[in-house]
Amino acid sequence: MKKIAVVTGGAGFIGSHMVDLLLSQNYRVNIIDNLKGGHRKNLIHHKNNPRLNFEEIDVCNLKPNNKLFKSANYVFHFAGIGDIVPSIENPSSYMKNNTQGTINVLEAARFAKIGKFVYAASASCYGKTDKRVGENSKISLEHPYALSKYLGERAVFHWHKVFGLPVNSIRVFNAYGTRVRTTGAYGAVIGVFFKQKIKNKPLTIVGDGKQSRDFVYVTDVARAFLAAARTKLSGRIYNVGTGSPRTVKYLANLIGGKKIFIPNRPGEPKRSYSNNNKIKRELKWKPLVSFDDGINTMLKSIDNWKDAPLWTPKKIKKATKIWFDYLSKN
Repeated sequence: MKKIAVVTGGAGFIGSHMVDLLLSQNYRVNIIDNLKGGHRKNLIHHKNNPRLNFEEIDVCNLKPNNKLFKSANYVFHFAGIGDIVPSIENPSSYMKNNTQGTINVLEAARFAKIGKFVYAASASCYGKTDKRVGENSKISLEHPYALSKYLGERAVFHWHKVFGLPVNSIRVFNAYGTRVRTTGAYGAVIGVFFKQKIKNKPLTIVGDGKQSRDFVYVTDVARAFLAAARTKLSGRIYNVGTGSPRTVKYLANLIGGKKIFIPNRPGEPKRSYSNNNKIKRELKWKPLVSFDDGINTMLKSIDNWKDAPLWTPKKIKKATKIWFDYLSKN
């Protein structure tokens, strides 16, 4: 039997690494991406691969009978839009893409009777808690991005309950690695720091820099998704993080250079910290790439950030004004 997988958002950051892994495992891979967040250059090393099929489609316009899903073993759903501030500015767009878009992919998967649907959920659903969080921890949705991704996850399990669609959901913590997005809204700290380093500008550390994040390398994330697809278990939620948070100050020291400190932001946790015991136990997954090795790998291709926006304290203050206006009330 042919091994066929559908990857939505397959030209994006995590999605393109998922494609790499699947092709290395001899799958035929059908990619769906609207190229608004993803880039064809992320797939250039697979050019002319006969087992790769790419179609430029927006999941918001996806029809249930889409031929790319026919005979697929697995569907990996990464397509969607991210970032906190834009979700506050345009919440309806996030609901359309991350929630209704997910429903469209679920319907295509149901129509094709696929073997397993694996959803890319977000650890943002845990909110501002500084505690180590497990899959049964309290849900606290602090902004429209978190809401849209969580509603997408709820839809996934509704299709599992009502229609019998085999599903699993991966709540991704702070994914990082090569091909992480380099343009767009103010967001991921690693990309911000890399551009500042290229321009010999000080690294802008929020607060005292002691806040920590559970950074997990992108190839480890892709391995978790494949494990969640291959397992006979269904209807499961898994945290994917290392369980070993690193502080922003530690990251800045790894990158090197001068540092300046800017005000704390409301709505951000002091620490993200995953309890990953469940995925270790049930799927035998564990992270393989250390944080130091992951950052050093990225630094070798730091020139990829030469065209990224340079975020200065003044620009950051302007970009996050709406963040302070709304999230400081919570």
